[in-house]
Amino acid sequence: MTTPMPALFISHGAPTIAIETDDFTRAVDAYGATLTGARAIAIVSAHWQAHDVRVNAVAHPEMIYDFGGFPEALYRIRYKAPGDPTLAREIASLLGGAALEEQRGWDHGLWVPLRIALPGANVPIVEIAQPSPTTPEQLMSIGRALAPLRDRGVAIIGSGGIVHNLRAIHMPDKNAQVDDWARDFDTWVAKQLDDRDFATLTRYRDLAPHVAEAVPTPEHFEPIFVTAGAARTTDTLTT
Repeated sequence: MTTPMPALFISHGAPTIAIETDDFTRAVDAYGATLTGARAIAIVSAHWQAHDVRVNAVAHPEMIYDFGGFPEALYRIRYKAPGDPTLAREIASLLGGAALEEQRGWDHGLWVPLRIALPGANVPIVEIAQPSPTTPEQLMSIGRALAPLRDRGVAIIGSGGIVHNLRAIHMPDKNAQVDDWARDFDTWVAKQLDDRDFATLTRYRDLAPHVAEAVPTPEHFEPIFVTAGAARTTDTLTT
């Protein structure tokens, strides 16, 4: 039996990780080596939201530098992995007839982590928009619809961040001590994942500690529900 491709959630951090080397980028690079058998990637990023479910069907998407005030080197990066229009059409069908996007490029929530994980840029990628507004349950249903692709060599990725509060970030010192509120929220999320208690996780707004500080807006946290929806009881959880 062929081993299914993983369903994973990855932080894409600040755009600068694309030009840095640290413990995080080394970990992403090492994990990427386990994806060498992937036929394609299907990814939901925090940085593409749409009023309806949309699927990028562009064969060779352009780069989107959806950030400002960063080093010039970031704006010269090119990540030339191809799209996969055929897979995009299949995904659109799996998602109940989602609209195809024929012009959009790739946001940094896609190319920053994948450039580190798959630097060879030889694995086709299809991006799916987060519907906005949405619910955790709707995002889990997207993951469940995508899950069968794992048996056909397609890795399912949610790209965002467990904690994302730009007003509270220690930008000058990325090695600063973790704030208690951020640690408490992260610990709570980790417990729900360890317990496979996705039902409780979907109620994070009501149940998680310090949620207003950790998730002031949902778009970075909630791609985790696509990953959860694509997970199986036989999967091994790795953090």
